[in-house]
Amino acid sequence: MSVRLLRLEGAAVLAVAVWGYALTGASWRMFAALLFSPDLAMAGYLRGPRAGAAVYNAAHSYAAPALLAAAASAAGWTLAVPVALVWTAPIGLDRALGYGLKRPDGFHHTHLGPIGPARRA
Repeated sequence: MSVRLLRLEGAAVLAVAVWGYALTGASWRMFAALLFSPDLAMAGYLRGPRAGAAVYNAAHSYAAPALLAAAASAAGWTLAVPVALVWTAPIGLDRALGYGLKRPDGFHHTHLGPIGPARRA
């Protein structure tokens, strides 16, 4: 699959997540406060590139917020659905900007290709 198509898909996911969030009627302050919380997973890189990639990728997989949304819907947890949508939005944003899932050989190597200094190397 082309990188351009994957980036377009990320933009579509971002748009649908924001639209879905708006439909929930949840607070936009909560949206802003939580928007970059998945990026806290970069702390995994303190344990090295292999551990960092595993932690980062776990937090930046669409599966995790999808499971949260499904469990929330089934259990009637009204707050968890907007949280799952906020979690999904920055994943889509990252993919749209070309920041993909990380490879274990370094932060700048992703499934969408090299980013930052790795692109110039």
